[in-house]
Amino acid sequence: MLPYVTRRQRLAEAMRAQGGGVAVAFTAPEVIRNRDSEYPYRWDSYFYYLTGFPEPESAIVLVADGDAGESILFCRDRNEERETWDGFRFGPEAARERFGFDRSLPFASLDEELPKLLADRPTLWYALGSDEALDARVHRWLGAVRAQARAGVAAPARAFDLRAVLDEMRLVKDQHEIATMRRAAQISAAAHVRAMRATRPGCHEYEIEAELLHEFRRNGSQSPAYGSIVAGGRNACVLHYRTNDARLADGELLLIDAGCELDGYASDITRTFPVGGRFSGPQRTLYEIVLGAQRAAIDATRPGARFIEPHEAAVRVLAQGMIDCGLLAGSLDGVIESGAYRRFYMHRTSHWLGMDVHDCGDYREPGAPAPAAATPAGAAEPAAATQPAAPAGSGRPWRVLAPGMVLTVEPGIYVRAADDVPAAYRDIGIRIEDDALVTASGCEIITIDAPRSVDDIEALMRG
Repeated sequence: MLPYVTRRQRLAEAMRAQGGGVAVAFTAPEVIRNRDSEYPYRWDSYFYYLTGFPEPESAIVLVADGDAGESILFCRDRNEERETWDGFRFGPEAARERFGFDRSLPFASLDEELPKLLADRPTLWYALGSDEALDARVHRWLGAVRAQARAGVAAPARAFDLRAVLDEMRLVKDQHEIATMRRAAQISAAAHVRAMRATRPGCHEYEIEAELLHEFRRNGSQSPAYGSIVAGGRNACVLHYRTNDARLADGELLLIDAGCELDGYASDITRTFPVGGRFSGPQRTLYEIVLGAQRAAIDATRPGARFIEPHEAAVRVLAQGMIDCGLLAGSLDGVIESGAYRRFYMHRTSHWLGMDVHDCGDYREPGAPAPAAATPAGAAEPAAATQPAAPAGSGRPWRVLAPGMVLTVEPGIYVRAADDVPAAYRDIGIRIEDDALVTASGCEIITIDAPRSVDDIEALMRG
């Protein structure tokens, strides 16, 4: 059975547990880049998770009634002229067969069909508050149903945010997802190895970025999972550095945060290494602190642990290292309690990873489903290294890690030049990031093929 069919069945079961109803999800629209040129198309992750369908102008409707149910795909009709210009379209009938739907109808009929499907159904599930145009469309559907009230037809009395249910489903990956993410991680690790081998003093950051993109694409990846960060020297102290145009100098470190997307799933790796092939003494000191922090965080990434525990383990190692090398003064507990370490380490150690590089899923234990429009946790952050602090005042405990969850482990140290900073450490930025799949006994680092020890990196670059 297609994994998408299984997911639709699971969603229908979750809907029935809340009284059933109708769920609607749209894919992403095509977006104009400039004039009549469009950005490369990328579907909506929620929609693709349920359908596997790659075309724009499409929507899925899932009906859950008692023990009965129906899955309906709305998609574009076949069009010989447009297919001549833009390429193949499945059309409703072929799409129904290929992607395992009960029915498939032309996308143009959606507004006509939805009031019929919503009639006498208790609940509407959709992405509440995500888009004004979608909200207006839903209001029109409900208005068309309410107009039949004198005929005894009732409109849904409740609306639930569909994303809240799908976030929970997407948080634990199935075997199809895990296999895809392992392959994406292998491709990205190979790209980092290629970048290390290509780096030399005098080349530009964008030349190394080109090496990454070449390796992604030649191995079947459709695109980068996010904008690659290729940051030499002091640029590595800018967490979301994007310019990628500076010339690399001997004696600097190069921080690369880059990962590919494969069949809709992201990878996310950061490596930091010397442009000239050898770490200086101060660079090595800070690098070993970060690597030790990552190892501690990986050891804490295991089933039954709370999401915050890898971060806490990393912070203790980082803070002690900052004290030992003179970046901070005071006791370990004092530096942690005061937050002084945040001057040099200002982001969290982990975020969820999946179809989105900052994947959906609450970082705290979920409460009961509620008919409210809420932004999914993790969805608002840019696709890079940082993750925001927990919501202020949240009384819910941190999420318990379970097998099948995938998260990054990415401690770092970023030392901007300042008069009170030891000169040897100024303008050094280091991050080491890997992707961890939680298993029954601990975690599997699926990005392990990219070297991260000082000796392994220096040996690779000498070779």
